[in-house]
Amino acid sequence: MKKRNLYKAAAFFIALAAFTLLNSVQANAQKFAYVNSQYILDNMPEYQAAQKQLDGISQRWQAEIDTKISELSRKRAEYEAEKVLLTEDMRLKREEELGVAQNALLELQRKRFGPKGDLIQKQGELIKPIQDKVYQTIQTVAETKNYGMIFDKAGTTTIMYGNDRFDISDQVLREMGIEPGKEEAEDDPNDGVQGDGVIEQTRQEAKDVIKKP
Repeated sequence: MKKRNLYKAAAFFIALAAFTLLNSVQANAQKFAYVNSQYILDNMPEYQAAQKQLDGISQRWQAEIDTKISELSRKRAEYEAEKVLLTEDMRLKREEELGVAQNALLELQRKRFGPKGDLIQKQGELIKPIQDKVYQTIQTVAETKNYGMIFDKAGTTTIMYGNDRFDISDQVLREMGIEPGKEEAEDDPNDGVQGDGVIEQTRQEAKDVIKKP
């Protein structure tokens, strides 16, 4: 009988310890949520204005480069038409001039659209303050709602599935005084500043123009 009571007492204390541990775990459990930062940015008028300004700058600089490509192409065509009448020294001099023009074109392209070029710097100047504002607002919402961690669906973190009720993107927008309106966009690999693609395309065009026989 005493042995049975001992077992009951032990079982009771084990159950009590388990219950206490469970309550402790639940008390320390973290709340999680996620946002779609691109969706948030797309709903921000200042981001749309900055992106429009960047697009205008990019188009203007690309037009400048396209004009120089056309000029180089014209000079190359003139040289091809005249080279039979030129001496060896004159041909070498003209080809050297064309080479210098090609290098200047590529340097201009790198300056405008390179990895550390003017467009990337302009993007940082216009977009980074907006991104910082979003980040700070997410922090505010996290602290107010007691979220332990917030993931970014549009970032590098892979979310295989996310229930919409855990998406607080609209809360972040409202915290900034913006009423959500845009539909959530699908990820577009061509979004953003396309510096690397532009530089490679221009480099190839310039090489095609200056290609020697």
